[in-house]
Amino acid sequence: MKKILEKIKKYNKIIIHRHSNPDLDALGSQIGLRDTLRLNFPEKEIYAVGDMNRFTFLGDMDIVSDEKYQDALCIICDVAVSHMISDYRYFLAHEIVVIDHHQNPINLDYEDNKCEVEVYPYIRTDYAAACAIVADLIKDWNLQIPKSAATALYGGIVTDSGRFQYGSNLAPLFKTSAYLIENGADAQYIYINLYVETLESRLMKNYFQGKMQLTEKNVAYMFNDKDVYDLYDVDTFTVSRGMVNLMAGIDVVKIWCNFTYDKTSGKVICEFRSRDIVIVDIAKKYGGGGHAFACGATINSFDEAKLVLEDFNKLLEEKENV
Repeated sequence: MKKILEKIKKYNKIIIHRHSNPDLDALGSQIGLRDTLRLNFPEKEIYAVGDMNRFTFLGDMDIVSDEKYQDALCIICDVAVSHMISDYRYFLAHEIVVIDHHQNPINLDYEDNKCEVEVYPYIRTDYAAACAIVADLIKDWNLQIPKSAATALYGGIVTDSGRFQYGSNLAPLFKTSAYLIENGADAQYIYINLYVETLESRLMKNYFQGKMQLTEKNVAYMFNDKDVYDLYDVDTFTVSRGMVNLMAGIDVVKIWCNFTYDKTSGKVICEFRSRDIVIVDIAKKYGGGGHAFACGATINSFDEAKLVLEDFNKLLEEKENV
């Protein structure tokens, strides 16, 4: 923790990255850190970069030229593998700090290029959210935290913890959340933007709810091919991560999966969730990762998705025979 703060104090230019197609934990940790550093170090140039989606209510990204990366510190939040990082230009920075909570090993090599920049990892898999890590760092560093940062960080904690359902270490998470609320986090603003939806959105969810199928071991799943984009004007994130938990909370369903065609890559985005069954090893088998009970991967086809479902069937069968 001290070394990260030393690096922040050392550099006059700091550029913050996170994973592509961001969720609120990625954006919240990035924006929360940026806005806090801007308040406490007004003499420095501090930027946040990356693609954006429907979560623009947290804040905007900055336009940064390649030249800004010269002699800059790059901080990467909520991701530690190159193929998921939004904006590959972290390679141009002078040094890199990684702040993450996932169980994947760090690999910042981009395509055939080896990352030769010095990397300082701060990986805390005991945290439910990257936003909680960043919030605790800010608190431990005795920095002032603006309302915008507190709100962004609170939003990431709420979503990545499943509204405080996931994780075995919830007491510290509640304390961190209380710290953010005490410093101006607008919880109501987060909830309204997340959970109040249009009538069209609710009707769309009804459509996806009707697509749910079950394997012989009651693994719930949805296959969303490219035809869904002809029916609804939505992005991949809205369909993949946005619809996966429509299958949650069913007594006989302990594992549920959402497989969604990605228009950009032509691949299939997988979201895996479970109730009290560790599934991340299967995600890793298919090149993905994440948390013990909430993870994902990217695969090549829906035929490969059937193999994933077979693996989940086998996992449940093993649990039955224990």
